Amino acid sequence: MKNARALIMLLIATIAGLTAVVFAARWMTSQTSSATTKVVVAASDINLGQRISPDFLKVADWPSNSVPPGSFTDMQKLEGRVLKESLLHGEPILEAKLSPVGTLGGLSAVINEGKRAITVRVNDVIGVAGFALPGNYVDIIVNTQKDSKDPSTQRDQNISKIVLEKILVLAVAQEVGRDETKPKVVDAVTLEVSPEQAEKIDLARSIGTLSLVLRNQIDPQATDTIGATKASLLKIPVAVPVAPEPAPVARIVRKVAARAPGNCVRVLDGADSRQECF
Repeated sequence: MKNARALIMLLIATIAGLTAVVFAARWMTSQTSSATTKVVVAASDINLGQRISPDFLKVADWPSNSVPPGSFTDMQKLEGRVLKESLLHGEPILEAKLSPVGTLGGLSAVINEGKRAITVRVNDVIGVAGFALPGNYVDIIVNTQKDSKDPSTQRDQNISKIVLEKILVLAVAQEVGRDETKPKVVDAVTLEVSPEQAEKIDLARSIGTLSLVLRNQIDPQATDTIGATKASLLKIPVAVPVAPEPAPVARIVRKVAARAPGNCVRVLDGADSRQECF
């Protein structure tokens, strides 16, 4: 009887101990999750290319277990730095979103290494009705004339073809802010390109007109088209050249190399044959 009672008491003590451990673990977890760290965040929306001043920043409490890498706790370390990506209100300032120390503000600060910026004049149609916004990607179409040796056929040689794909839009008009909800019709779009692409765009706009084609942000698929011509657009059958018939021959005279005895030659005159001697 005493053994049974002792066993019951031991079981109760074990359950109580386990319960205490569970509650203690929960309490420690809640205390840990409630711990915060001071992190510098944007006090308002900040556009890329803008130099940071204390007016753009504030310090906010951030959960200690989810502080993003590269964040800052001291606003003084950010003064004068330039953003290469736009920031929204309340978003932490990260080193990865900043240009190198000493970079001047403006559009040049957001151009990636090895790239160039080139501006293309557009209208409301060519500029995708204002939906080609900073941060979007576009393809570039050139409308020009194919080279032809026959000047009389030049008017039928118009062609439209995609010459560059997945080109980043850096700015529209004078604005570099990446507000993807407000289309704005502008007269110029600045694109980020490689030096080789810059040469192609400069040549393309000198030989024809350029148009922008808005593409999906995450679509990496490259296309290879043959271009659209008047014939392919209107589905005009392509005429197959026919070789001209030979002109009628009134008389065909052929001298035979082998000469007959007596300085005579045989002459073929159409279907007739005769021999002429000299």
